[in-house]
Amino acid sequence: MTDPLRTYRERRDLDRSPEPPGDARAPSSRPIFVVQQHDASSMHFDVRLEVDGVLVSWAVPKGPSLDPDDKRLAIRTEDHPLDYADFEGHIPEQEYGGGNVIVWDIGPYRNLTADDGDEIPLPQAIADGHLKVWLEGDKLRGAYALTQTELRGDPNNWLLVKVDDEGADRRRKPVSTQPESVLSGRTVDEVDAEEGSR
Repeated sequence: MTDPLRTYRERRDLDRSPEPPGDARAPSSRPIFVVQQHDASSMHFDVRLEVDGVLVSWAVPKGPSLDPDDKRLAIRTEDHPLDYADFEGHIPEQEYGGGNVIVWDIGPYRNLTADDGDEIPLPQAIADGHLKVWLEGDKLRGAYALTQTELRGDPNNWLLVKVDDEGADRRRKPVSTQPESVLSGRTVDEVDAEEGSR
């Protein structure tokens, strides 16, 4: 059986990085999503969905939008352990992904991906290159679609788009107006460079 976290562990020296080593878990009855702001080599937001006991992840350079007209590039990255969902702290600069991390938003989500009214399980939807989920966070609420585009010939390039529903808002810009962590209240710039707490 393939280890979904092998790439995660291979890319990190977990004796030096405060990131959780983690293991895949059994699927939970109410899966979560998390959006982490990550000030690494470039600032971005990591959008993660709990699927089959791990966090399936996309790096979104501009962050999620509430405007259905915005199409956000979302770059598929390695799966992360579920323990990563509440990780905040400073990753040493010499390590993979070095920089500050905060939990920008978190909450439960529901799978809305369907074909002729029949739900498509998320592992299959991801393999097919299209999924739709309903997020119930503090900053993000409503349906979002993720679609694989293979932009510039790269299968890791997807698009994240807000569905036009009651959670849509073409004026509110939470990435710029709500920069604080929903767990600690800190901004990504306020994370102590000596801290490695989870």
